[in-house]
Amino acid sequence: MKTKGFILPLVAVACLGYAVVSIAQTQPKRELTEPPSMPPRSTFENTVAAVGLVEPSSEGITIGSHLSGVVDAVHVKAGDPVKKGAPLFTLDTRALEARKRVAAAQLVRAEAEIGLARASLDQAIRKLELANGLSDPRAISAEERDDRASEVAKLEASLASSNAGVALAKAELTSAETDLELATVQSPIDATVLQVRLRPGESIQAGGSAEGGIQLGQTTPLHIRADIDEFEIPRLKPGTRATASPRGNASERIELEFVRFEPLVVPKQSLTGDSTERVDTRVLQAIYRIVPADAAVFTGQQMDIFIEADPRSSES
Repeated sequence: MKTKGFILPLVAVACLGYAVVSIAQTQPKRELTEPPSMPPRSTFENTVAAVGLVEPSSEGITIGSHLSGVVDAVHVKAGDPVKKGAPLFTLDTRALEARKRVAAAQLVRAEAEIGLARASLDQAIRKLELANGLSDPRAISAEERDDRASEVAKLEASLASSNAGVALAKAELTSAETDLELATVQSPIDATVLQVRLRPGESIQAGGSAEGGIQLGQTTPLHIRADIDEFEIPRLKPGTRATASPRGNASERIELEFVRFEPLVVPKQSLTGDSTERVDTRVLQAIYRIVPADAAVFTGQQMDIFIEADPRSSES
């Protein structure tokens, strides 16, 4: 009887052991792995960390067009250095050339009309002077004399209208020639072509678009635009030292030289994904110059920035 009393507890213990072993075997195995690269670290005793983007020292320039039309030729490609005034792309100019020829023909006609109006006026003036110069006033009636004077006045008005027509025709021709020149879009500065998203045959609207067909910028030197949390602003001073590390290469430290603070604090554009980060964070943008001329960085590349700063108030 006593032996039978131990059977049930032994079965319970065996079931419990089996359950523990089963649960242990079904648990995922976790293995510690080394990160592909160590996170960047600051060399300053007191640091403000920020995220920055590499940009041209002129900032990016999105090239627009004065005219709407179809692209006839693109004269540059990404990476090309261009001088101020160098052609970037040209629109189809056939309609503009036809408009110029029409304006030129209208100018020729207007100048011919002004020649006829001037000759008619000269003839009318001679007739009026002849009438006024007669010694015998009865040789011509007063009515005819008045008609000749009216004819002179009418032809003077016609000549003034012809002069206005010539001026208008010249303005139309100048406008056509200007549009023909504007059909070839030129570089506004000495720069490097950063991106070309325009092809012959594509349509472009006057003023360009937010994306832009061609982007330019001065890449010597390069700048970094760092976004600094507004809560760190009191710790910053203009001219303090700063370094940058490219993403994926934390061991590389690039020296930076302070250029300026942007005067407007703006909403943060890019979020790091930190659980403590607020979407309503505003940032002060600081511009730094990349000191090494041979730094292996590219426009638009994201960088980790470390800025020497005053200690936090809780640390002082």
